[in-house]
Amino acid sequence: MKLIVGLGNPGVEYQFTPHNMGFLAVDRIAEQCGVRVNNRNCRAQTARARIGETEVVLAKPETFMNLSGLSVRELVQEYQVQPEQDLLLLYDELDLPFGTLRIRQRGRSAGHNGVESVIGALDSQEFMRIRMGVGPDHPVGDGARYVLSQFKKSQYPIVDQVLDTAAEAVHVIFGEGLHAAMNRFNRKPEEEAAGS
Repeated sequence: MKLIVGLGNPGVEYQFTPHNMGFLAVDRIAEQCGVRVNNRNCRAQTARARIGETEVVLAKPETFMNLSGLSVRELVQEYQVQPEQDLLLLYDELDLPFGTLRIRQRGRSAGHNGVESVIGALDSQEFMRIRMGVGPDHPVGDGARYVLSQFKKSQYPIVDQVLDTAAEAVHVIFGEGLHAAMNRFNRKPEEEAAGS
């Protein structure tokens, strides 16, 4: 059993904001698997699905971003998963350019309150993560306000593309392994241009 958790904030007002990329990615994966993430369990909305040969639980914590770890800890205990090999966290990353994606095996929170909460609740940085870049193309004074603001209409095609890429990356992680996924998806844009 693998646990795929997207970070975000519950509520319609937050649905289409940069800080909810994790929720949106889990919804995209669920859609592709033909399930809906609407079972209430461990302070999260959850669904069971299969990705290739792998049984997974998809989850969106309902604790609000800064307390995500409370739900993730309950989910880890409920499904008896080992975080370092079974937990995959999907979330927005302000320090990455908008539309990019990076996969990591472990690491610090880089100031992301949801990830900080998960690290604190699990007392470990050892879990896989997919970071989806939401960095603005111009400096913003208030990062917190920016990530909680609605996407612009012009950004939706890029958001859509990133969600598809994140879903594809999840398939590769559980089908071919984390390192294969990192090799494929962690390339810089100029490398992609050179390789195409």
